[in-house]
Amino acid sequence: MSGSGPVGVGIIGAGVISTQYLDNLTTFPDVRVLFISDLDVTRAQTQAEAYGVPGFGTTEELLAHPDIEIVVNLTIPAVHVAVALQALAAGKNVWTEKPIALDLASGAELLGEASRLGLRVATAPDTFLGPGLQAGRRMIAEGRIGSPLTALTLFQVPGPEAWHPNPDFLYAKGAGPLFDMGPYYLTALVQNLGPVRRVAATASTARETRVIGSGPREGETFSVEVPTHVSALLEFEGGASAQCVFSFQSHLRRAGFVEIAGTEGTLVFPDPNMFEGDLVLWGEGDEPETIAVTSDTGRGTGVVDLARAIRAGVPERASGELAFHVLDIMVSIGAAAESGAFVEVVSTVDVQPPLPEDWDPRAATL
Repeated sequence: MSGSGPVGVGIIGAGVISTQYLDNLTTFPDVRVLFISDLDVTRAQTQAEAYGVPGFGTTEELLAHPDIEIVVNLTIPAVHVAVALQALAAGKNVWTEKPIALDLASGAELLGEASRLGLRVATAPDTFLGPGLQAGRRMIAEGRIGSPLTALTLFQVPGPEAWHPNPDFLYAKGAGPLFDMGPYYLTALVQNLGPVRRVAATASTARETRVIGSGPREGETFSVEVPTHVSALLEFEGGASAQCVFSFQSHLRRAGFVEIAGTEGTLVFPDPNMFEGDLVLWGEGDEPETIAVTSDTGRGTGVVDLARAIRAGVPERASGELAFHVLDIMVSIGAAAESGAFVEVVSTVDVQPPLPEDWDPRAATL
């Protein structure tokens, strides 16, 4: 145990994604958002005032706040590790946006430092904690599709530059469709099929530059630094396999598709980037069974799980070890695409059982 009552939270990064986090974190009773920082202090002030957060300012001021136990790191991928290490050095636990790191060495350094200091690093995505994906996990655990054998995931869109006002970082190293969207799909697969043993892949880049389509920078051209289409084949330690497509270069949109087939049936999951949606179960008959799952929660759910885990002295579910294994899968996919050969995934992870059906981030438990 490390105290009692709601856990103090500070948010570093007041960009687009912070709104989704603040919508939820400021309403979850087990956490209290105490401070928001950003390189642009005015932007931090705007978010703090909009959500009734008492403090705003610089990162140094946030890390000096004595009541903050968890730092929510919403910076760009290129500085995830540096910011997380800074928070650990200040004695804070960390929740970081995905990916946990851009390479295995820095990811291992981060987890090693957290272990040395007796602190925690947990990582997005937390969508797999939502009612939609958890309901699917329970169905598989109950044997509704028999033994899981194969999976198919599809994420195909033209690219985020049409709507995102600052999309450059999504085409920089550590992003692209694989690193930006892969964590949602790969985490969902690992949760249901276990850790991955090896991968094969191909990749391509449609254009060397892209044009921003909206916002104050509309019409500005920027460089593409990563593949914008990746096709991967995954082999899991338990013997199952999966085919995955991650693309920012398809005008036929097919996003949010996760299908797992077993010996007795096939289950189509909700969008792994969401917390709710329909589950569709195909069995021996001609008509599928549709299970609608709704949710009033969203991003920040994993922060609540982390807060409760810290208080209870138990492991958090969206752990750094899980995120590191997903990072290892993505790095291995990139290496496989370059080499044209299967690449072994060195890391592994123990997958925790599904959440209890009555688990609720909106309940006051601390």
